[in-house]
This record gives sequence, structure tokens and C-alpha cells, in this order.
Amino acid sequence: MTSAKRIDICAQNTMAAISKQKRLRSVLFYSAGIILGIICGLTDSSFIHQLMDFIATVFTRLFSFIAVPIIALSLITTLAKLGKSSESGLIFRHAVFYTLLTTIIAAVVAAGLFEFAAPANLPSEIVGTADTAALQQTTYFDHILNVIPNNLLQPFVSGNVLSVLLIAAAVGLALALLEPSPQKTAVENLFEGFQNVLFKLIRWIIAILPIGIMGFIAKLITELEGGLILGGLATYFGVVIGSNLIQMFIILPLLQFIRGLNPLRVARGMMPAIAVAIFSKSSAGTLPVTMASAEDNLGVNPKVSRFVLPICTTINMNGCAAFILITSLYLMQNAGIEITPVTVVTWIFIATIAAVGNAGVPMGCYFLTISLLSSMQVPVLLMGVILPVYTVIDMLETGVNVWSDATVANIVDHELKGRLDDPEPLEPQTAA
Repeated sequence: MTSAKRIDICAQNTMAAISKQKRLRSVLFYSAGIILGIICGLTDSSFIHQLMDFIATVFTRLFSFIAVPIIALSLITTLAKLGKSSESGLIFRHAVFYTLLTTIIAAVVAAGLFEFAAPANLPSEIVGTADTAALQQTTYFDHILNVIPNNLLQPFVSGNVLSVLLIAAAVGLALALLEPSPQKTAVENLFEGFQNVLFKLIRWIIAILPIGIMGFIAKLITELEGGLILGGLATYFGVVIGSNLIQMFIILPLLQFIRGLNPLRVARGMMPAIAVAIFSKSSAGTLPVTMASAEDNLGVNPKVSRFVLPICTTINMNGCAAFILITSLYLMQNAGIEITPVTVVTWIFIATIAAVGNAGVPMGCYFLTISLLSSMQVPVLLMGVILPVYTVIDMLETGVNVWSDATVANIVDHELKGRLDDPEPLEPQTAA
């Protein structure tokens, strides 16, 4: 063995050891946060209770602060990278169609399960109350008008997420359609630079997240009031997890079968990517494994996989759509807002649009839901109660998202066989 190979092996072993140590520290920090939260929640000290409430409020504000800009920048940078060649346009149209189809189905399944299970409300001290009289005076036409911005900065200042999504989509598509030039490259680099800065801030927040979990758990234990709370929360979590499992094991395989694919063969080929997604909780981080699994195990055309999968990693969020819809309806219901059939249908489309604009970062869906509800004046205190167990939800959602990405890529590849030239693959896109 040459000295260079020995150095490479030593470097790999060192990096693996460092990574293992980081994971161990992370587990210890989260465990300590949960244990301390339980202890603080069980104490009789009013000062400790006030301190825990303060910590929970600080983290809720941090989540709201980071959500809106990262949503906008993720959507802009993704759309700006769309190519204008005929092949890329053909692939993109198919990819967007199946992305929207699977995401809408995920939201519909979530809505149906929510209506069927009907999770019980929690006490108002935990969830907060909304000004229902003011909300009832607002029509859906008013909500639509509120989405259409008349000022570039106001949606960002007020936290109007749907307006931000509309602006970001318009800017991203405009950049995509501009002719290549140094000015266009400079603008794209500027947005990507801001995005990298925000990703760094998110990593800092996640690094101290065990402190926030401690505050949220302590606050929950302090305010816990019997079995109704546990029953309502258990039903809510059951609806979220159940809707994701239905999407993963029934809807997506059925769609593959209808479009002429063997779901078992696709599942076997994509299993490495799905496993990595579940344990990493990052569809963007799983992207290299997803692409390799599609190309090497299933023979997907690189022109398709290297164009569709990076885009789907950002905009194809089946699990996120289900979480947004169920959580939003549950928080609105708890705040005293009547959930009518029109409300449910409206939120199916809102959840679909919002999921498409979700940032491809850990807990991006959680941040997005807080920001979306806050912009509609819905109390979000209950999001703190959800946070301690969101890790499990996030793992399942990421697995569903990657499985849906694989479904879209394989269907598009199957439908476009013989319609694409063979030689060089399209320029790989950068995942958000």
C-alpha cells in the first residue's frame, strides 16, 4: 500500500471518528435538554417557570425570524437555475406536473384523516386565543387580496408568507428567463450568498436547540392538565404520522403502478436513499445518494435524474404539505376558529403552495408553519409543545419526500424514454 493511500485511509478514519463524536454529543445535548425540561417543569419555583417560559418565547421568535427570508431565497435560487433548452423545458413540465399532483394528494389525504380523527382541543392557556370576531369579518377574497403585494418590502416586514412566495417565484422565474450575462450571474451569486449566510444562522439555532427543547418541555409539563391534553396531542400526532405512512406505502406506489412502473423494483433501488433520508432528516443532504440510486440501481437517464431530483429536493415536499395542513387546521381549531369544508379546501391549496416554497433545511417545514400562521394572526404557542417530538415527524417526512422525489424522477424517465438525446446529461442543478 502506498503512503498516499495510507494517508487517505487515515483521513477517512479520522473524519468518521469526528462525525461519530459529533453525533454522540448531539444525542447527549438533546437528552440533557429533555431531562432538564422535565425537572424544571416539575419544580415549584415560579422563577424557574418564568425562565423556561422566556426561553420558549425566545426560540419561537428565532424560528419566526429565520423562516421568511430563507423561504424566499430557497425558491428564488431554485427557480433561477431552470434551463431554457427544449429538453429541459420538457423534463421540467413533467416534473412540475407530478410534483404538484403528489403534493396535492398528500394534502388531501391529510385533510381527510384530520376530519376523520378530529383531534381534541387543548386548554387555551397552552395554545393561546385568536380574535375570532375579526377573523370572521374577513372573507376569502380579502385573504386573496392580502396575498397580492402592493409593496416589495411590506410582505417581508409583516411576515406574509404567501406574498413572499409570490414575490420569490416571480423573481426566480424572471432570473431564469434572462439571457446569460455577468449581471445575471452577479444577482444569482448575491442571492446564493445571502442564502448561505442564513443557512449558517440556522445551523447556529439548531446547535442550541436543546436549550429551546428544555424550555418547551418545562412549559408543557407546567401547564399539563390531564388526559384530554394527552389525548388531543396523541390524536394529532397520529394523524400526521398516519397521513405520511399512507402517502409512502399506498399513494406513491399506486401512482407508480398506474404509470407502468413496478413499485417494488423502484423501492428496492431507492432504499439506500430513503434510509439515509430518514436518519439524516435532510433531503438536500441525501441528494447525491438519491441520484446515484436512481441512475445505478434503476437506470434512470442522467438527463432526467440530474435535472429532476435537485428541483424536486426543493419543491417536492409531500410530507411538508401534510404537516402544514394538519398543524394549521389544528392550531386554528384550538384558537377558536371554525373549521368549515371551505376552510379545509382552501388550506389544501395553501399547504400545497407553501410546501413548494419550503426551504430545504432541517426543520424548514416547522419554521414555515410558524411563519405562515403568525402572518394570519393565529396563535402559535402550541408549536412549542409539538417541537420536542418533531424530530420523529421530521424523519418520517424526509423519507416520504425523498420517496416522492424518486417516484417523480422514475415516472418522468419512463414517460420520456426515446424522446431525449443520449449524449451529455443536463447541467446538474444545485439543491437548496
